[in-house]
Formats: sequence, C-alpha cells, structure tokens
Amino acid sequence: MSADACEFTPPVEACALPGAAPVASDPARTWVSPNQQERFALLRRSRSVAIVGASDNPARASYFVATYLLSSSPYEIYFVNPRATEILGQPVYASLADLPVVPDIVDVFRKHDDLPGVAQEAIDVGAKALWLQLGSWNEEAAALAEGAGLSVVMDRCIKIEHARFHGGLHLAGFDTGVISSKRQLLAR
Repeated sequence: MSADACEFTPPVEACALPGAAPVASDPARTWVSPNQQERFALLRRSRSVAIVGASDNPARASYFVATYLLSSSPYEIYFVNPRATEILGQPVYASLADLPVVPDIVDVFRKHDDLPGVAQEAIDVGAKALWLQLGSWNEEAAALAEGAGLSVVMDRCIKIEHARFHGGLHLAGFDTGVISSKRQLLAR
C-alpha cells in the first residue's frame, strides 16, 4: 500500500478532506499556506519529527505537543535544545546536526528572529519539511526552506493538525471534555 493510501480504504480519493472554509487573510502576509489536504498528506507521509526549542517545562507549549506526539502519534520524536539533556525520558540533542536520523518534519518553537537560522539548519540536515508553530510566521524562513525544496507550514500546531485529521478534535475544540488548560479540581 502506498504512503498516500488510506488504511482500510484503497482509493486515495477516499482520503480527501472536505474543503476548508475561507479564512480572512492578513494583507501583510504574502506567503500562501498549504491547504488542509496538503497538510494531511505531509503528516501521512512523515515518519519522524524533530522538535526544535523543546522544553522540559510542563507549562510550555512544546512540552504539551511533545507529550501528545509521543503518546498519540506514530512518529519517532527527537528533541533539540542545547540547554537540556532529557525531556520526557528521551535524550535531547544540541542541534539538528546531532540527531541520529534526518527528520521528516522540523517542528519549531523558537523566537521570530531565530526562524531563518533554524530553516537553514533544517535544509543543511536534509529535512523534508519546516513546521512553524502557532503564532510563528516568518516569510524569510519560508522562502529559504521552500527554495531548498522543503514543505513549509506556518502558524499551525502540529498536535492540533494531527488530532484534527485523526479524530482527536471535535468542532468545539480538543476531545477532552475540558475547555480550560488549567487543572480541574476534583469534587469532594
């Protein structure tokens, strides 16, 4: 079965996602995001994700995303942070060049000014895609990565996208029954 084929459903057309509702665009943004079908295909064909800017702080978004990807996705997960040695029981690497594999997706949790440098690192190691998390938008990094043949996704959460495409989200949000990120107190 090809990497693009659905499990249990032979025709690739059966994997097609319904069209997305149009979203109001920011006139300052000229780069065109991949549509949901393209993001779905990227996630389906990928086998490994390197999280650049991974944190061992449970309050950080990268920690939450890492926890989800380790427990609920089929990906091999690698952490990149020059100041950490272990996150969620996994080794942490100082740079993308130190990874034992070439990651399919480089998922980035870094500040805006660092994004072009991370894009160049992703190119240098031979990654297939650069994924910038929610709130991250850098057209210079996108142009650099796309110019080298990488797929680029910006201002999207890989955890949310994976869960959305695999039944872990409902229209109202996460499929947890809890709307808040704060820990709920148990009734006594």
